[in-house]
Amino acid sequence: MTQYVLSLDQGTTSSRAMLFDREGRIAGIAQHEFAQHFPKTGWVEHDPMDILTTQLNTAVEVLARARIRPRDVVALGITNQRETALVWDRDTGTPVYNAIVWQDRRTAEFCAQLQKDGNEEQIRKKTGLLIDPYFSGTKVAWILDNVNGARARAEQGKLAFGTVDSWLIWNLTSGKRHITDRTNASRTLMYNIVKDKWDADLLKLLNVPESMMPEVVWSSEKVSRVSTSLGLGDIEIAGIAGDQQAALFGQLCVNAGDAKNTYGTGCFLLQNIGGKFALSKENLITTMACSTERKPQYALEGSVFIGGAVVQWLRDKMRFFEKAPDIEKIAEGVRDSGNLILVPAFTGLGAPHWDPYASGMLIGLQRDTEIGHIARAALESIAFQVTDVLMAMQSDTGTKSPMLRADGGAAANDMLMQFQADVLGIPVERPAILETTAQGAAYLAGLATGYWSDVKEIAKTRPASQVFSPQKDRERAKQQYIRWQDAVARSKGWNKSVA
Repeated sequence: MTQYVLSLDQGTTSSRAMLFDREGRIAGIAQHEFAQHFPKTGWVEHDPMDILTTQLNTAVEVLARARIRPRDVVALGITNQRETALVWDRDTGTPVYNAIVWQDRRTAEFCAQLQKDGNEEQIRKKTGLLIDPYFSGTKVAWILDNVNGARARAEQGKLAFGTVDSWLIWNLTSGKRHITDRTNASRTLMYNIVKDKWDADLLKLLNVPESMMPEVVWSSEKVSRVSTSLGLGDIEIAGIAGDQQAALFGQLCVNAGDAKNTYGTGCFLLQNIGGKFALSKENLITTMACSTERKPQYALEGSVFIGGAVVQWLRDKMRFFEKAPDIEKIAEGVRDSGNLILVPAFTGLGAPHWDPYASGMLIGLQRDTEIGHIARAALESIAFQVTDVLMAMQSDTGTKSPMLRADGGAAANDMLMQFQADVLGIPVERPAILETTAQGAAYLAGLATGYWSDVKEIAKTRPASQVFSPQKDRERAKQQYIRWQDAVARSKGWNKSVA
């Protein structure tokens, strides 16, 4: 019988499950969106049970749709939205609060105080990260300080902390395993990626008990089997990676210098830098990459908070169109963006700016501005933000990237890919299978169980990619980018007076 690898892709706005065959092709897919909660300005939450139930439902559904039995699935890989923080009761498994999402900015003041107290250098040298509300450590501290009785229970060893992978595995194994992998641990502000362990000094700084921390495992490793009570058989869980590291691996960026950008809810540009830890000089972060050799591997990363989410905003809040893919047709209705610049700093600015007080801004409005101009400016804003990060990364490494590998849902947009190539002045390569995040998790699980023998075997099966080459006049593209930089500068610090 044909065998498959099941990949669970738990994202910011939806949970998905995919089946991959030995050639790395998708044999089945199921997806369910879930509610986003915005209790206050800058706050973003998910119901942990929504995360769990939608993910379990997609896993059962994809098997049923593809008419594949659980016993024909040789391994399970998990990839997830990374910095989203959950805390739950070890005895009951009940969350003490909603999941605080990576986009959430409620801890900006706490982060500012940490910086003021001179903690930035210590944290950077140990974690590779900057002090920012984006990362999960300050979110955990907020839960302990603001949920009645939470800190006392945590200090008694009764509460567990985890990123989304930990929450899923806890429930998939009926509470038997409280684990995370190194890529997710490296996003918490509490994991020392140089010494490869939870850092007692950082835990003390954030006032988070070490008893809450999950065990840290490798990204490609047999860790447990799914509880048979869930309708998935007892599939081996053997792959875990944060979504962007999973995409890096899915693009087979396994050697130093290899880089990719994922166009998802946010945009994430990662470059593999090998087995030696190094800090960025350009406000990028250093993070752990997936390793199949059980040796620490590192990557430089630039994170853009609002990528494809700007399209969702136009769809759901502005109601410009009903389906996200419709934006391309609307944008094609105008020749250009009409001198319009949209800065989608809805939750502050990420790399390389790191300004939690930046505000979204639309500038250049004219009497003849129409929806098409705004739609086009929204797409261009995604490419501009990626350009900001790539320019910083090239300055860090001292080398110009010859090509950008693209993946993620928004990479399906031809207009966006072409504009990205134009503004960068280099080719953009889009793989035949855009789901490299889920594919990467599948590869990790399949390698751990022997489904694939090594990366070379996987590489032989990859179908040809599509390449977008620069077409626009370079001088015009440069002028557009200069105007973008001007607009970004104007958006910075806008919300500081009202925070």
